[in-house]
Amino acid sequence: MVLRRIRLALVVLSLVVLQTTVFTHLRVLDAVPDLCLVGTIAMAYEEGPIPGALFGFASGLATDLFLSTPVGLSALAFALTGYGVGLFQSGLIRESKGIALFLGGVGSLVGNLIFLIVGGLAGHEELFALHNIQVLIVASLYDALMAAAVFPFVRWAAKADSGQAWPPL
Repeated sequence: MVLRRIRLALVVLSLVVLQTTVFTHLRVLDAVPDLCLVGTIAMAYEEGPIPGALFGFASGLATDLFLSTPVGLSALAFALTGYGVGLFQSGLIRESKGIALFLGGVGSLVGNLIFLIVGGLAGHEELFALHNIQVLIVASLYDALMAAAVFPFVRWAAKADSGQAWPPL
């Protein structure tokens, strides 16, 4: 159990570092992938609504430290998204090959919409700009692609301590 928590903390740290250093230079039409949100979606898919919400809150709070929006906005959006995906995942077929890409894209769209709407209502009217809709759509597609790499990483970290080696097969 302790190793699992350490692995999950390292996943959050790794995703935040990659997102704030590497991917800020790999923008596509002003959009960058939100790796922590994709990690939250992966956790919710693997473990269910409560672990998804907790992982989302922690990774969102870590992400908030690097944003100019109110602290807790990403944490709220990620936690709600993680909980929602966790509820939704119980009805999904597990052997579907494209499920990570689908969930990464749709979950990102929902999570980022929550972020924009709540942030706009909290007084950041610039989040309601029309340009953000384009960024939201491109970021969701970018997140869908990133899900192919993030989902196995989170799956490995979330598994119970069984001595399974990296990389997950």
